[in-house]
Amino acid sequence: QLQLAESGGGLVQPGGSLRLSCAASGFTSHYYTIGWFRQAPGKEREGVSCFSNSGGLTNVADSVKGRFTISRDNAKNTVYLQMNSLKPEDTAVYYCAAAWGVATSLFKDDYNYWGQGTQVTVSS
Repeated sequence: QLQLAESGGGLVQPGGSLRLSCAASGFTSHYYTIGWFRQAPGKEREGVSCFSNSGGLTNVADSVKGRFTISRDNAKNTVYLQMNSLKPEDTAVYYCAAAWGVATSLFKDDYNYWGQGTQVTVSS
């Protein structure tokens, strides 16, 4: 089975940066999409960004556009989320997820395989 493991979360001051990693293991195929989602207390889980292996296409939510960048290291089978200029409203548990046949969807219900999440806290 496919397994996903997030890492890189922590506490950072507003304006700071973090880089999250999503490492895939077990069953993999070339043509799938990795998405980053986040969920704050009392709020719905929302799509942040995603990376499609097919053509290297990406999608970024308007709320983080210009601040967050998604990338992939093929040798490590890992997708990264570089988060810059962090704001308190970015505080959430961040999850990575995998899907097939969804192109660059940021709709959480399109994803079937999820990591356990990593906490990101932005506070002064």
